[in-house]
Amino acid sequence: MARKAASAEAPVDASTPAGAGEPALNLSYEQALSELEQLVARMEAGSLPLDQLLTAYQRGATLLSFCRSRLEAVEAQVKVLEDGQLQPWNDA
Repeated sequence: MARKAASAEAPVDASTPAGAGEPALNLSYEQALSELEQLVARMEAGSLPLDQLLTAYQRGATLLSFCRSRLEAVEAQVKVLEDGQLQPWNDA
């Protein structure tokens, strides 16, 4: 009897072939970050079987790469808006 793993993760868009760079994700930055935080919490709890742990780790690596690339893109846009000078953040 085959056991299906319950998957709370959103699937990676299959339109990008594996190994062809970063897979396309149909998520916002906030959604990806939230899913990444949930994965980390589940992994840190230590209750995942080894095969699910590996799958969660791979998904987490994909989400982390996606979040980093989005942050870099936003930083580049801010630099353009600030005339090439990245301004210090004023938390006023």
